[in-house]
Amino acid sequence: MSSLVETWRWFGPNDPVSLSDIRQAGAKGVVTALHHVPHGQVWNLEEIQERKALIEQAGLEWTVVESVPVHEAIKTRSADCERYLENYRISLRNLAACGLRLVCYNFMPVLDWTRTDLAITLPNGAKALYFDWRDLAAFDLYVLKRKGASEDYRPEVLRHVEDRFANMSEARRAELSDIILMGVPTEKGISLEQLQSSIDQYAVIGKQGLRNNWTYFMKAIGPVCEAHGITMTMHPDDPPYAILGLPRIVSDLEDLEYLAHAVPDSYNGICFCTGSLGAGPFNDLPAILDRIGERVEFVHLRNVRRDGIGNFYESDHLDGDVDMVKVMDKLLQLTNKRNSPLPFRPDHGHQMLDDLHKVTNPGYSAIGRLKGLAELRGLIAGLGAE
Repeated sequence: MSSLVETWRWFGPNDPVSLSDIRQAGAKGVVTALHHVPHGQVWNLEEIQERKALIEQAGLEWTVVESVPVHEAIKTRSADCERYLENYRISLRNLAACGLRLVCYNFMPVLDWTRTDLAITLPNGAKALYFDWRDLAAFDLYVLKRKGASEDYRPEVLRHVEDRFANMSEARRAELSDIILMGVPTEKGISLEQLQSSIDQYAVIGKQGLRNNWTYFMKAIGPVCEAHGITMTMHPDDPPYAILGLPRIVSDLEDLEYLAHAVPDSYNGICFCTGSLGAGPFNDLPAILDRIGERVEFVHLRNVRRDGIGNFYESDHLDGDVDMVKVMDKLLQLTNKRNSPLPFRPDHGHQMLDDLHKVTNPGYSAIGRLKGLAELRGLIAGLGAE
């Protein structure tokens, strides 16, 4: 019988949340990466050792590497793909040499997770991340001006878009563009021109082409993973929809089962993110765990509250459209069948209390995640007692 292990995401020495804060929160492990290294470059041994030593000096353990980014040349299998694949293999070997063998990554084209507001104010005064289809459509139709964009939105979204954009201030339009183009906090975003160029490229590749390129990537790194005992965990699409004309390949149960069957090897694992999958009303998360739970090697726990047209905000961890009690019960059942602990982290917390007066990474302020971790810890204890 194994257990769930509490971890905490940390963005490195420049993170407003310190390692001391993380230890005080009660987390046992740290989830981090060398965010300052440009995508596609090798993570050298010395820098990995330095980061690991820093974490251990604080009395913590570097539990999960999140993420080793996959370069766009690999996702599109274009020029320089083989060079970036070799860099990736070298980075994995260097991580394994430092005892780091659990890696989270994603295969979302161009953009990482996407929101339209990073600080919507909730009724209680806390702030949360928010995704609004009308704002995304306004950006798509009137800023990006993507050809055929209107065909990708539901009528109940489109009927509001013209007025929504017309009533936006110039400052809000610029803010919306910056948020969508941002990518991962602490990492460099992209330009409108780069986004449009990538959209054109992925229009040719399509969903099946992206699946094929992922399979090629996994088979290319497979021998290194197997030789060094590395497990790769694929993070779902966030949100779980094709957006801005870009295909997605990890949005629902069908996608997850496809990935599991395409590369059945044990190094091919899943990062089960309840917030990403939960943003899709078509996803029954407990049922997904029944089908692919044995492939889950890492867990992100957060909740979302959706409205009638699919907009959502990130809600309290135990109060949203994701039935966290059922999900946690399934995860605890899975741990009983495992030989090793299953790490999880409280994903994205509200900006609240004293953190409202601080500059924080979007979704990653301390107090909101501490609240989420406390709630999840209580849920685990309660279900365990039963």
